[in-house]
Order: sequence, then C-alpha cells, then structure tokens
Amino acid sequence: MGDVTRVYMRDIYDHIVQIIDILETYRELANDLTETYISSVSNRMNEVMKVLTIIGTIFIPLTFLAGVYGMNFRYFPELGMSWGYPAFWAICLVLAISMLIVFRRRGWL
Repeated sequence: MGDVTRVYMRDIYDHIVQIIDILETYRELANDLTETYISSVSNRMNEVMKVLTIIGTIFIPLTFLAGVYGMNFRYFPELGMSWGYPAFWAICLVLAISMLIVFRRRGWL
C-alpha cells in the first residue's frame, strides 16, 4: 500500500470508529427510553392493582356477611325480627364506609 492509501484507510477507520460510537450511544439511549416506558407502564399498573385490591378488600367482608345470611337455616334469630333486613344493610354500609375512611386516612385512596 502506498502512503496516500494508508492515510485514506486511517481516515476511513476513524470514521467507522465514530459511527460505531454514535450507534452505541443511540442504542443506549433507546434502551433507556424503553426502560423508562416500561417503568411508567408498571407504575400505572400498580396504581390500578391498588384500587382493585381496595375494592376487593371492601367487598370480601360484605360477601361473607351475605353468604352467612344467605344460608337456608331454619332458626336464624334475625329472621323473625322486623328490623333484621334493615339491620343487615346498615351493618354492611357502616362496614364499607368505615373501611373507606380508614383507607383514606392511611393515604391508600
């Protein structure tokens, strides 16, 4: 190889090294953007899961109470009382509202 060709090849080598550095920088930037997006989606999903968990936590005791009073027993003391049905609903409402208040005070809602 002649001297002119060697200078030309070194110049090409320098350009290739610069292009590889730029490509690595863009690859790292794209990777960082992808991780940021995944983190954002994960945070949103965590918020949705928190709300669904709170809703489930409120309805689990209500479902238990409805299941107990939905059984076909012959001798329930509350069945013969005229205030049994409204008392059941009052207990359910008080339970749900008190749980909502506790969740708000703890900053979960």
